[in-house]
Amino acid sequence: MSRVSVRLCIAALVLVGGIHAQAQMGPPAPAPELKKLDFLVGDWTAEGTMNPAPGFPGGKFTSSDHLEWMQGSFFLVSNGTFDFASMGKGKNLAVFGYDSDRKVYTYTEFNSMGEADVSTGTVDGNTWTWTSDEHMGGMTMKGRFTMKVLSPTSYTMKFELSPDGNTWNTGMEGKATKK
Repeated sequence: MSRVSVRLCIAALVLVGGIHAQAQMGPPAPAPELKKLDFLVGDWTAEGTMNPAPGFPGGKFTSSDHLEWMQGSFFLVSNGTFDFASMGKGKNLAVFGYDSDRKVYTYTEFNSMGEADVSTGTVDGNTWTWTSDEHMGGMTMKGRFTMKVLSPTSYTMKFELSPDGNTWNTGMEGKATKK
């Protein structure tokens, strides 16, 4: 047998052995922390008030969202509609997950107003806190979205902005209810 044939046989055995070892390990499992997002599965409606800000008139808002686990249960997917009375109606797609390396929840949203938002979150008891960098009119501000779970079918929410991460101004407040 030539040296090339021996090398090819060894490479094939290593490859087959690696595939066999991976098959014995089984598919990866979702992080146990993801179970804390289970309360969001289902259909939700929300309403509240947005405060006026430079270039933003404020007013009432409503939204409806349907959330379900993506196959594999690594990500929770939300499809929603919203009506910001002063700015119009739209749709959004959001994905929740968990980053085991950084020990934070993740949230990425795209909406029909051309916005793409990325946040990281933590949970302490019944309070979820999501933080982000918000880009508005050439400025970057800190964003903080707080959810206080009142029951399995309701939570309050508040979105705040800060130019320095110390002084916070309320941009929006409301309540969500599970149908």
